[in-house]
Amino acid sequence: MRLDLNTFKLVVESTPLISIDLIVTNSEGQVLLGERTNRPAQGYWFVPGGRILKNEIFEEAFKRLTIVELGVELELADASFLGVYEHHYADSFLGDDLSTHYVVLAYRLVLDVDNLDLPSEQHDSYRLWGIEELLDSKVVHQNTKDYFC
Repeated sequence: MRLDLNTFKLVVESTPLISIDLIVTNSEGQVLLGERTNRPAQGYWFVPGGRILKNEIFEEAFKRLTIVELGVELELADASFLGVYEHHYADSFLGDDLSTHYVVLAYRLVLDVDNLDLPSEQHDSYRLWGIEELLDSKVVHQNTKDYFC
């Protein structure tokens, strides 16, 4: 269930959001990142992912997010759980005046990235990064780097 804008703003102001991040690697261990077009973390390279919706069964949220973020439907059983992370941002999708707090469930997927039909709704472009390269980069968001430290 998607909330109307005013209700969702109140939720963002009042509580953490729960999300799933998809740490996608290819068979060589390179990591798929997208350059974010929206807030928070706009302009940074970040792993695909998104929020779990109210009343959405976890497995269904995972499937939906793989379709929306990767262009392919995958099952939770296709992934391995990496852990729980927290992401704090000074801004939100509404602008600079509202911070965002996420509790993130991170999952790793090994995929043939070259055969994905990656959507452009939330990421301007995509590319594969070596782990050392992304850890050293100033344009990869720290919350993404934390998955590899």
